[in-house]
Amino acid sequence: MVLSRFWLVIFISSIIFVVFSLFIGNTYTIDYVLNGKKDDPILVSEKYIEQLPAFIKDSIMNAPDQTLIVDVDTNNADTTYVFKNKTVKIYSGVQKSDGLLPTCKSTLLDLIIPLIAYLAFFCGLMELLIISGASGKLAKALSPVFVKVFPSIPKNHPSISYMTLNFAANFLGLDSAATPFGLKAMESLQEINPDKDKASDAQIMFMCLHASGLTLIATSIIGYRAAANASNPADVMLPCIITSFIGTIAAFLLVGIKQKINFKSASLVAVLMALIAGIVGLLMYVSHLDLVGKNYFTSNLSALILVGIIAFTLIFSFINEKKFAEADTTVYDAFVVGANNGVKTGVTIFPYVLGMLVAISLFRNSGLFEIISDGIAFFFSNMGVNKQITDALPVALLRPFSSAGSRGFLIDSMNTFGADSLTARLSSIFQCSAESTFYVIAVYFGSVNIKNTRYALGTMLLVDVICVITAIFVATWFF
Repeated sequence: MVLSRFWLVIFISSIIFVVFSLFIGNTYTIDYVLNGKKDDPILVSEKYIEQLPAFIKDSIMNAPDQTLIVDVDTNNADTTYVFKNKTVKIYSGVQKSDGLLPTCKSTLLDLIIPLIAYLAFFCGLMELLIISGASGKLAKALSPVFVKVFPSIPKNHPSISYMTLNFAANFLGLDSAATPFGLKAMESLQEINPDKDKASDAQIMFMCLHASGLTLIATSIIGYRAAANASNPADVMLPCIITSFIGTIAAFLLVGIKQKINFKSASLVAVLMALIAGIVGLLMYVSHLDLVGKNYFTSNLSALILVGIIAFTLIFSFINEKKFAEADTTVYDAFVVGANNGVKTGVTIFPYVLGMLVAISLFRNSGLFEIISDGIAFFFSNMGVNKQITDALPVALLRPFSSAGSRGFLIDSMNTFGADSLTARLSSIFQCSAESTFYVIAVYFGSVNIKNTRYALGTMLLVDVICVITAIFVATWFF
């Protein structure tokens, strides 16, 4: 219900704002909201050439293609005059994201089809893990801990192994693998959900822990910083880990208090201490590496572990080939069945993702997001907050809505302020330490047709706020 109302609010308010802006003359056309593409110039006016100042008119007429660009500046939008069919079209600024119709197209072609491919492959592997018995062994080994965090899940339930693989993939920055594992976990949890239309306690706990974004290897962030010529692309690695770890702990405590989980369990404390020790140990090892060594280590660790998971699955399936014969199938046929189920899951979640992304597209292009973002930045600047921090806030504000959108702000902050500025580093931490909340909710709950997400959305957004506050303190402490 909360998600539905939020979706309606941003959709309807954006439409009202767009129409209002057109009628009061703040915008010349609203076609870009429907048909425009990201980074396209925005049409702000159209005049007869005689209505323009003489020097602009002469410059246009003398230009080879009768196009004039004024105030060429790589950091700001140019004003462009294009003379065609007796009129001059004036463009200024660029579009922040794709319009509604291009978003529909890109959602299918650039997001859902690649996602279906990932789902097909990893769901095929998971089918091998199930039949070979590997997932059962993993669930049995981890049950003592998971039954404390997820008391409603039966001991040795298959969902335990799927959630473990999801957390591990997120931990290592393997987004393409994390989503298939997570969707399989949601499907498995849905099987024991007594109310199929309403999110269960276990599903909410899983979603909030997943969305808290605990990340060990921020491979993509390091790559963006390296491309922007940062002096040490991996210097945000430790702040990212600290921020995302605090976000994960916050998510666990918030949901745990709501679900009355026993935090004094010895197994929970032991696992938490082991996790902290592992992170500290790894950080100590990485801190002793030089720049080349850090880049080499971070770029290869995740890939090696993913290759190891694939190799283990295939080898374990080969060793336990008798179990496939007992199930009246073969290893390859089982993989195909699992891949087919992955394709069906991708098709199921498409409408949910589409509905959320077109609403976000309209929200951004309407100008409402920019007004809200500027208002928050102005509020904090008047409170004496460092301008370098307020300049990074657009990344934090957009991150729950769109990973691609916030990534664009991140890259822009590095280009504008420099990759080694506090603004760029803080933007990197914002990007790394949180999840695209609304996209995640649409995908995961949509995959199992959950209509009532209960308190999941509110908790996830609160965790996002905690991550933002933590990131600011951590970034100012480190840099």
